Amino acid sequence: MSGIDDPDDDLTVTPPKRWATGVPAVTHALEYSLGQTTVRRTALTLLNINQTKGFDCPGCAWPEPAPDKRHRNEYCENGAKHISDEATSRRVTAEFFRRYSIAELGAKSDYWLNQQGRLTEPVIKRSGADHYEPIGWDEAFDVLAGELRRLDSPDEALFYTSGRLNNEAAFLLQLFARAYGTNNLPDCSNMCHESSGSALMETLGIGKGSVSLDDIHTADLVFVVGQNPGTNHPRMLTALEETKRNGGKVVAVNPLPEAGLIRFKHPQKARGVLGRGTAIADQFLQIRPGGDLALFQALNRLLLEAEDERPGTVLDHAFVAAHTTGFTEFADHARKVPWEDILAATGLTRAEIERVHDRVLESRKVIVCWAMGLTQHKHGVPTIREVVNFLLLRGNIGRPGAGVCPVRGHSNVQGDRTMGIWERMPQSFLDALGREFGFTPPARHGLDSVDGIRAMRDGTAKVFLGVAGNFVRATPDSHVTEEAMRRCRLTAHISTKLNRSHTVCGDIALILPTLGRSDRDIQASGEQFVTVEDSMSEVHASRGRLEPASPHLLSEVAIIGRLARRTLGETPDIPWEEFEADYGAVRDRISRVVPGFEDFNARVSRPGGFRLPNPVNRRVFRTPSGKAVFTVNEFTMPHIPEGHLLLQTLRSHDQWNTVPYARDDRYRGIHNARRVVLVNPDDLAALGFADRDRVDLVAVWHDGLERRAEDFRVVAYPASRGSAAAYYPETNVLVPLDSVADISNTPTSKGVLIRLEPARAPGRAG
Repeated sequence: MSGIDDPDDDLTVTPPKRWATGVPAVTHALEYSLGQTTVRRTALTLLNINQTKGFDCPGCAWPEPAPDKRHRNEYCENGAKHISDEATSRRVTAEFFRRYSIAELGAKSDYWLNQQGRLTEPVIKRSGADHYEPIGWDEAFDVLAGELRRLDSPDEALFYTSGRLNNEAAFLLQLFARAYGTNNLPDCSNMCHESSGSALMETLGIGKGSVSLDDIHTADLVFVVGQNPGTNHPRMLTALEETKRNGGKVVAVNPLPEAGLIRFKHPQKARGVLGRGTAIADQFLQIRPGGDLALFQALNRLLLEAEDERPGTVLDHAFVAAHTTGFTEFADHARKVPWEDILAATGLTRAEIERVHDRVLESRKVIVCWAMGLTQHKHGVPTIREVVNFLLLRGNIGRPGAGVCPVRGHSNVQGDRTMGIWERMPQSFLDALGREFGFTPPARHGLDSVDGIRAMRDGTAKVFLGVAGNFVRATPDSHVTEEAMRRCRLTAHISTKLNRSHTVCGDIALILPTLGRSDRDIQASGEQFVTVEDSMSEVHASRGRLEPASPHLLSEVAIIGRLARRTLGETPDIPWEEFEADYGAVRDRISRVVPGFEDFNARVSRPGGFRLPNPVNRRVFRTPSGKAVFTVNEFTMPHIPEGHLLLQTLRSHDQWNTVPYARDDRYRGIHNARRVVLVNPDDLAALGFADRDRVDLVAVWHDGLERRAEDFRVVAYPASRGSAAAYYPETNVLVPLDSVADISNTPTSKGVLIRLEPARAPGRAG
């Protein structure tokens, strides 16, 4: 055990930064790394991260440049922190679990739990116990397999995964679940980019982005909408700097000013170390949360009107006629969206929107990038459909330097979906899987994350297996989710480090420790590598280089394979032992099941791997009509009653998903605290509060129940009027389980209606 303290909030505030990265990012990354492990181990991790013979950074899904253009230090500050966090020399041992009861662990912060170090051996909480205790691997598999076999129906089990799982393990997990008899495969995509997949599948016929890194570099105009690359995927700033150096422009759309989109100081370039760096955003639209649908409807109306004024010069009529359907209905609707509604929804001026329109007219190649600022609204799917409409109008789909770019968070979240981690995989995939392995996969759709919580709450799901991730902190309505988990007969987590989900137990609970991305993986046939797919459909190898944290760790492939053998026996006849011994055998099977992975082993062995084919880039659209689809999206905007604010949950700079590495958000000027809420000074005055007041955040929802996050400090901040921002997972308690995006069922974490009340319990520890 490390002896790390669990600090109280001690808030200090400095002015928000006007630039990101530079020398301070390098310094902070090295300080964190050296605080976790030795100089030698730090050097070994940082020199191998994102290299062709090294390991893929688990921190985000932004792609690497081609091998001949890759820097020796091809990582960002947060990637360095994340891999150093995994490579830590701290260890969680049996003595740790003897010392701390589960209740005591549950009272600790996310920061404290993570800082204890790597898990070293499997442990179990037995029925009625209040501590975890060591358990052998064989007994652990017997316990979990026994509970799975005792269920009345396979659909009473949930198999959850986060996006840091590799392709090989993801393929085996979905194979195991379907051979067992269920499609209950919720994943982290359900909470983030499900709206992207839903919208893109409907309009373009594939639920992925269409652009490459080279497209970003050569675009005339890149929209960065509802995302903060300076914190969430800093290497994107390197790509945008290249866009700018090639003459392209960038428009940033966000309720908060983000330092990385103001100016970027590349830490590996002289201009980033000694100079002022590069101004990234040519125009910043400080939009109101949820106003993006209205913005793109306004741009589409302006494009149609410009075409009316200058026929044949604005729209790409040849493309629209040959490759799209639904244009007439879309255009009729787009012309009628009132300007007063657009301005009310966006909080922008007409002049600001028309300036963006002018930039669009000046640009032949346009890309729209987005993240959760679009997807986690009730109208997230219509918003992304409207983005597609915008790109279709001028033929900015299926040509170099143009297209759609949903920017994923987890390193392999896109690959997991490609491998079959989805509760609604198409029948063609299920048929191919069944032919390859000699069984009939279930056809009935399974449960996603939100419906899985409902099933546990209602007692219809009784066993939960989480592979990577931190389910109870990634999901909405924290109290409801935790009570749902506690109703399970058994909860089990395959993990590298301790997190809050391990403290929220079913009657029986297991923690099964696994190798990290940076750990060497030796199996019967020798040293193994795994593969991942990044946000732009590039598939490449990842080889761990560190000695594992404990001799008792198993790989995710081994854990899933051994559990499958114990649960299923010999039926169906799947060679789980062969897969564990040689991951190449898994890839051979993937090549025969998953389109685009033909000759998988040979192609992924090349430096840099290969890119999966995207039919959209050939202007082939696998929709029912065979064409890209213009859609009619009814105007909508969040309604904010007087005295309320619309809250967006977000993460701090020193945070990876649900795990904070420190209690700072230095780009926003927040230090030594996480229970803060950022509010525009004019809104604070109108609501009768002052900077640094202690408040409770109270979420309002039509189920009649109020959800309360207690004792936050108000910070006056240049947020858009009518909005507020606060960090998750502390504010996930405010997101109602039933407040989800239409169609995608994604929690509406960027559109939570709240009011501020004086804190009931001032002085609460953070």
